[in-house]
Amino acid sequence: MGIFDRFSRRNADNAPETRASIENPTVPVSAENFLAFFGVQSANLPHVTIDNALRVPAVWAAVAFLSRTLAALPRHAYRDTKDGARRLGGRLETVVNAAPNDSIGSFGFWQWFWQQVFTGGRGLAYIERTPQGIDSLWPMDPAKTTIKRVGLKIVYEFEGKTYDAGDVIDVPFMRRSCGLKHYGPINQASKAIQLAIAMNDYGSNFFAGGGVPPLALEGPLPAGAEAMKRAQADIKRSVDAAKNADEPIFPIPAGYKLSPVGIDPARGQMVEARRFQAEEIARVYQLPPVFLQDLTHGTMANTEQQNLMLVQHLIGQWAKALEDEINLKFFGRSGGSRYVRHVLDGLMRGDFATRMEGLAKAVQNALLTPNEARALDDRPAMPHGDDLFLQGATAPLGTATYGQQNKAGASADPPANDNKSDDEADAA
Repeated sequence: MGIFDRFSRRNADNAPETRASIENPTVPVSAENFLAFFGVQSANLPHVTIDNALRVPAVWAAVAFLSRTLAALPRHAYRDTKDGARRLGGRLETVVNAAPNDSIGSFGFWQWFWQQVFTGGRGLAYIERTPQGIDSLWPMDPAKTTIKRVGLKIVYEFEGKTYDAGDVIDVPFMRRSCGLKHYGPINQASKAIQLAIAMNDYGSNFFAGGGVPPLALEGPLPAGAEAMKRAQADIKRSVDAAKNADEPIFPIPAGYKLSPVGIDPARGQMVEARRFQAEEIARVYQLPPVFLQDLTHGTMANTEQQNLMLVQHLIGQWAKALEDEINLKFFGRSGGSRYVRHVLDGLMRGDFATRMEGLAKAVQNALLTPNEARALDDRPAMPHGDDLFLQGATAPLGTATYGQQNKAGASADPPANDNKSDDEADAA
């Protein structure tokens, strides 16, 4: 039986259908039930989790970009001496810059750490110590860690073990007023992410359906809920058949017409709305939009300024947060003369011309020796390369001949032992 027959008569084999209406006391009068009677379900925005939030391209790009950028930054351990800061070698340098533990390299470990910060809102790592000093860093899943206060001290419970705060690297995205819990960027931006997910789903469903919007059938409607459902099913089969056959025309009963429900994506400014959601997500992470591949407002001038803004107001701040946490937990409140610091110059490695220009100016103005500049690019030291030069006469600083230059530099001490305390280092 086709739709033409169903609109003209009822099925004689079935009992007569009872017309349902808002006057019928068996039909509850509410917005949900009224819409459900006509086959329309109330729309609910999707629940946001870390996994489905990462399916939004802007969120994925923000988390991936920030975590990789911070993981790629070199970080080194130093000791202050009477001759200035000296870079340390040994186990401490290995832990902070090469391999935090025996199972993962530095980039992979810190990328994972920052991913936790920029998704759930907190990065945690356990410090393993030996009598010789810092030995390893181990990841702690923030979702499986309980943080609580015992007296005046903070402890971390993870996999059945309890760790003192002094043995845990802890970088939250933003702390709550209690000082223990935190705010996560995905949770706090859930409404903006919900809207982005809903637009993704709508666009996917719209184009997967051949670009056919929801339709309303206008005309003398059949009586009864079951007859209405059969009419809807017939119309849907006709639309699907036309779409699958690549035919733009399909028949409907005389006296009826189909009208789109709602507005189409173009009138709803779907493209503009999705672009605005990318800007909203960039605001959540305080990230210049150009780094989410949004060049809508990008120019030659402001794109360069966004590069500077990235380092000054974002990467530099997160690097400082990790440095403070490492220095406190590794060396204690007094700190002593040892410390860990990121080398933000690592961000310039992709800009060869600017990097070379900066190194040349540093050598010509006695800020770096030629060998120090060469070492930054992993080039071997050269004879007479340990002298400081000034641009004016291009001569060794404070000396007249090469034979008198930096004699002490030729017999420089090896890198300081990173696991010695300040008193032991002074005695040595």
